[in-house]
Amino acid sequence: MTSKTESQRVWKVGNHVITDDSDSYVIAEIGHNHQGDLEKAKDLFHAAKMAGVHAVKLQKRDNKSLFTKAFYNKPYENENSYGKTYGEHREFLEFGKREYKELHDLAKELGLDFFSTAFDIPSADFLEEFNIPLYKIASGDLRNTPLLKHVAKFGKPMIISTGGADMVDIRRAYDAITPINKQLCILQCTATYPTEAEDINLRVIQTLREEFPGVTVGLSDHYNGISMAVAAYILGARVFEKHFTLNHTWKGTDHALSLEPIGMHKMVRDLQRARVAMGDGVKRVLPQEVNAITKMGKSLFAAKDLPAGHTLSVADIAVKSPGGGIPPYNLDALLGRKLKTALKEDDLIPQDTLA
Repeated sequence: MTSKTESQRVWKVGNHVITDDSDSYVIAEIGHNHQGDLEKAKDLFHAAKMAGVHAVKLQKRDNKSLFTKAFYNKPYENENSYGKTYGEHREFLEFGKREYKELHDLAKELGLDFFSTAFDIPSADFLEEFNIPLYKIASGDLRNTPLLKHVAKFGKPMIISTGGADMVDIRRAYDAITPINKQLCILQCTATYPTEAEDINLRVIQTLREEFPGVTVGLSDHYNGISMAVAAYILGARVFEKHFTLNHTWKGTDHALSLEPIGMHKMVRDLQRARVAMGDGVKRVLPQEVNAITKMGKSLFAAKDLPAGHTLSVADIAVKSPGGGIPPYNLDALLGRKLKTALKEDDLIPQDTLA
């Protein structure tokens, strides 16, 4: 059960209302795993829908204004490169208005929320033309308060990742956004790809919940597997971002740490099970437990043949299965009492046969 403060932790995206008592909101982070191919992006959308996620996310950069000329023109020739320079590589992977329009329409058809990480103000303005339902700010822009404030003014729900940050950085971002826009979600994130288990620090989820009591908290999960999501849910995370691909072996830096469709399906399934498994915190006997507990439980039985009128002693009483009779915790109450009727060995001692 949630406290009064926790019950007020509500984050709304489209038709989804995320609270401490709700299912998780799961985002398939496609990023540039589409390899600059619109048809692959569509295939990823379809696969994400089949896996049960709620949203699909890309990344949007206005490359020439985002990078210095030296950085843009830096040689970038490696096995994952799509161009001779870093700028050429990024431009090859970038989608424009035509691709975003087709993907926007496809997501609507599939019933998926479709949005992107905006890496700069021109990209944020580009995305706003499509009336996307929410915005993501990457860890690298947590200190970019001009971008945070610009996006906050759109009045849409926002997600910020916190990789490579401390609480001072997160508080600064929170203070920049929330006077303008209260619809904020903060993701615990470690900016390593993939992230080793010892670097995930899931307890930060609890720290964030305590520090920002009205804010929904989640996990940007770069761990190579699905187990950390359930652990994070138990600690209070309700929004999950996970990299998504159709094939681990595809060219690109993110595919190796991304979930394939079956893995994403299992993560969504396990998160849904985690919510149900949490229960309400009230310990009770469930109807479906009765048969098993009766079979495994113990009752008080006659340890030997006993005549009517016999006064019971410890030697006369055996604790045996099955249960369903007088429970062993009442043994002391039987001592010194007389039997109204005779009992055979292994007869259940009935309450109404005692004088």
